[in-house]
Amino acid sequence: MAALEIVLVPALSDNYVYLAHDADTGDTAVVDPAEAEPVLAALKGRGWTLTHILNTHHHMDHVGGNQELKAVYGCPIIGPRAETGRIAGMDVLVSEGDSYAVGTQTAKVIEVPGHTTGHIAFHFATSDALFCGDTLFVLGCGRMFEGNPPGFWDSLCKLRALPDSTRIYCGHEYTQSNARFALSVDPDNAALKAQSAEIDRLRAAGKPTIPGLLGPEKATNPFLRADDPAMQAAIGMTGANPSDVFAEIRKRKDNF
Repeated sequence: MAALEIVLVPALSDNYVYLAHDADTGDTAVVDPAEAEPVLAALKGRGWTLTHILNTHHHMDHVGGNQELKAVYGCPIIGPRAETGRIAGMDVLVSEGDSYAVGTQTAKVIEVPGHTTGHIAFHFATSDALFCGDTLFVLGCGRMFEGNPPGFWDSLCKLRALPDSTRIYCGHEYTQSNARFALSVDPDNAALKAQSAEIDRLRAAGKPTIPGLLGPEKATNPFLRADDPAMQAAIGMTGANPSDVFAEIRKRKDNF
């Protein structure tokens, strides 16, 4: 059983849409189609037929292409049960602990509220692939539009518990700005400095920084380290409740 072939499809100004193709069956899912046109072009260029539409949350820059793609391919829209009524035309509603198959590959559904109250992630363990929308970014996390710090921190802890080999397929190319912020709150982190330099190299070459790798993120992403004594010390909150530390880091990022 081959791993999913995952294709990054740039959309809008800085979104990433993903095609996840199972070569054994020909099934192909699109994750968070911000708009239909680049997805249709990517499918045509590879001779793939769309069989599933997966949504992590209701924001229009993640669902904007749903209806056009469904009209062309007749495929189901799968999304969070907790956002019923906020995503039009969902055919399959999923919640924490549910599984959903794309060909021979099966995703575990993880509820990760914070950016939105009903946000979910899809983890394809056998492909080491995590589609996490706007909950977790490389060196960052999403804005806390609808959730609260304890809930968002709990969501990030769920994702942090996944294997180090997990590849992070997030919703946006925010990595370079995230790195600048991370260095502002954790300037002495050698691993972060090295990662930031590599990010600058990739972007200068016009290359994406996605996917990230969860193992290194656990040592460099400040939002995954609110319970790390070194991170707490770096922002002057030694011994504080991790959700309070997370809230402070998120506040600093919002104002960065």
